[in-house]
Amino acid sequence: MSSSVQDPEVLVHSDDPSHPANHICTLCAKFYNLGWRGAGCCIHTHSQWAVLVTLLVERDFGKDACFEIEEIEQIKGIPKGRGKQGNLGYYDRLRIPIIENTAHEEDLRESLEEAMEKYPDSYAILVRRHGIYVWGDNVHKAKTQCESIDYILQLAVEMKKLGLPWTR
Repeated sequence: MSSSVQDPEVLVHSDDPSHPANHICTLCAKFYNLGWRGAGCCIHTHSQWAVLVTLLVERDFGKDACFEIEEIEQIKGIPKGRGKQGNLGYYDRLRIPIIENTAHEEDLRESLEEAMEKYPDSYAILVRRHGIYVWGDNVHKAKTQCESIDYILQLAVEMKKLGLPWTR
């Protein structure tokens, strides 16, 4: 990869032929060799549901806790984990690690890497007061997983409003 430009939205050349037109944005380039497990595509959003869930987890379970939920149908849209066949089931517990935000997105690299090591079966990482990263084998799977997780996060916020637990 090559670029002398510091603008995170500028496209830079990538030697990886899997990138469309061999270009990726410079911010993504900083995370590219993190080794997103099974990632043909990584999606980053600033979902309000992701932000709210990070705050609810911090308030109710502490800063070191991860988001956990089970017995929700949409969990079936999330893969079981690296090297495992199939998706999670209704009775499985979905765990998504939460890392602290930083002043600059490129400074998240070390925390992202640590969360990936600690939660090797996760296909997502929440960033407190910021958003979420979701990755998948290809763009279609990453999009499906991102949509499934966003639905689950919205549901989790609504469950908290009603005093309903995320796990049994």
